[in-house]
Amino acid sequence: MITFKSTSPLETFNIGFNLSKEIKSGDIIGLEGSLGSGKSVLIRGVLSGLGVSEVIPSPTFTLVNEYVAKFNIFHFDLYRLNNPYELYEIGFEEYVYSSDVSIIDWYKKAIDLLPEKMIKIEIRVESDNDRTIHIY
Repeated sequence: MITFKSTSPLETFNIGFNLSKEIKSGDIIGLEGSLGSGKSVLIRGVLSGLGVSEVIPSPTFTLVNEYVAKFNIFHFDLYRLNNPYELYEIGFEEYVYSSDVSIIDWYKKAIDLLPEKMIKIEIRVESDNDRTIHIY
């Protein structure tokens, strides 16, 4: 486990940007953290580091967004997932078990469909500006 402390959105973004240097084809990255903890900021850093230059919205109202850069990248946001069977309908396992990179917000909602070996990130809010980021 690696632990980072962040005191600003810029630091959180930079942690994601630096993490992108370690990402390889086929990686699955799962994120957990409360609403407003900085998951989207960290993911924007990762995507920027992988070469995504477009504006990256928070995907809360879409189940999956696709980006093409150094890799094909699928960003899932499972916050509004009502039933895990919705994932079967979109072919979730085909995305995740491919050579593409999958980034999954609220990944524990799909834990039964994910491999044990994946990059897990937990962001904890310590105060208004302070975050603790654990990468497993």
